[in-house]
Amino acid sequence: MSERKLSSTNYYNQSFLEEKCALNELINLLSKRWMTEVLFSIEEGNNRFTALKEDLEHISDHILADRLKLLEQQDLINKLYLPGNPPRTEYSLTAKGEELSALLGTLCNFAETQMSF
Repeated sequence: MSERKLSSTNYYNQSFLEEKCALNELINLLSKRWMTEVLFSIEEGNNRFTALKEDLEHISDHILADRLKLLEQQDLINKLYLPGNPPRTEYSLTAKGEELSALLGTLCNFAETQMSF
């Protein structure tokens, strides 16, 4: 769950919704700014921090690092450390991440063709 004051009404409401249905927790995760774009960028083959940064040119280093951490914590991406000088890190989608990305692609298609925003 997102970081909120434990005594706030928003905290209790969000806790209730997340306990009611896991989809609410997933939507909360995916609604964070840049989250889906980072996931799609990794799917497209941008597997290094610098490549992600170039693809998502307006994202800050701090936010990108945070989104990568959250995706890794949820087992949606793998983080591979490669030895060398300097050492490198590469990201890839897990099977769970690939499944979610496909579902999100379907939702994007629905939004583009069926919704009038």
